[in-house]
Amino acid sequence: MEEQLKVLLVDDDDNVRKVVERLAQKEGYAFSYVASGDEVLDKVAQENPDLVILDVMLPEIDGFEICRSIRETSDVPIIMLSAKGDIVDKSVGFNAGADDYITKPFSPVELALRIKAINRRVSTKESDEQAPDESEIVNIGDLSINPRGFEVYVRGKKTDLTSREFELLWFMARHPGQVFTREQLFDNAWGEKFLGDSGTITVFIRKMREKIEKDPSRPEYIITVWGIGYKFCGGGERIG
Repeated sequence: MEEQLKVLLVDDDDNVRKVVERLAQKEGYAFSYVASGDEVLDKVAQENPDLVILDVMLPEIDGFEICRSIRETSDVPIIMLSAKGDIVDKSVGFNAGADDYITKPFSPVELALRIKAINRRVSTKESDEQAPDESEIVNIGDLSINPRGFEVYVRGKKTDLTSREFELLWFMARHPGQVFTREQLFDNAWGEKFLGDSGTITVFIRKMREKIEKDPSRPEYIITVWGIGYKFCGGGERIG
C-alpha cells in the first residue's frame, strides 16, 4: 500500500486551513496544522512531513524566517503562501529556501497541481539517486555540473544551488543553444504545467546568474532571447 503524503500547513487563517484540509482529504493526504510560527520547528521534527505549506504573514515571526530555520535542518519541500505577488517578494521567498510560491487568493485546484508536481519531482530525484550511475558530469567553460550529487562548481569552487535552481540549470545545460520559453522551462525542467506566473522563472534565472556568472549583468551562460525566453550558451564537452 502506498504511503500517505504528509502535508503540514502553517497559517493563522482558519479559512485557508479549511480549504487545505478539504483538499488533503480529497487527495488522500495526511494533514496537520499549526497557526503559530513558534510551533513549526518542533512540528517538523516530530512529524517529518513530506511537504510544508507556509504562510508569509504569521504572528510573532514571518514565514521567510521560518523557512530559513527549517532549511538549517531539513530539505522538506516548502510552498509559500502570500498576499503579495511581486517579483521582489518572491525572490526573498526563494532565497530563503522555498520550492514554490502561491499568491493568495489561490485556487484549490492550482494548489493541488503544485503539490503533485513537487511530489513527482521529489520521487523522480529519489529514484535517480538509487539508480545505477549512468549520469554524466557536464563541463562547459568554467562550469562543472554533477547531476548525481546536485553539485555545481564555478571556476573550481563549489556553488550552492537550491534543488529548483539546479534542475533548471541542468535542463538548460543539456540543451545548449536551444531557446526555451518560460512555459517550456516549467514543463521540461520541473515537470510542471505552466500556471501563468512567468515571474517565477525570471526570479530563478536572476538568482542562478548571481551564482554562476562572472558578471550577472553580462551573462555568458544563461542568455535572454528577447520576446521569447532563454537559452544556455558556452562550448564544452560531456564526460562520464
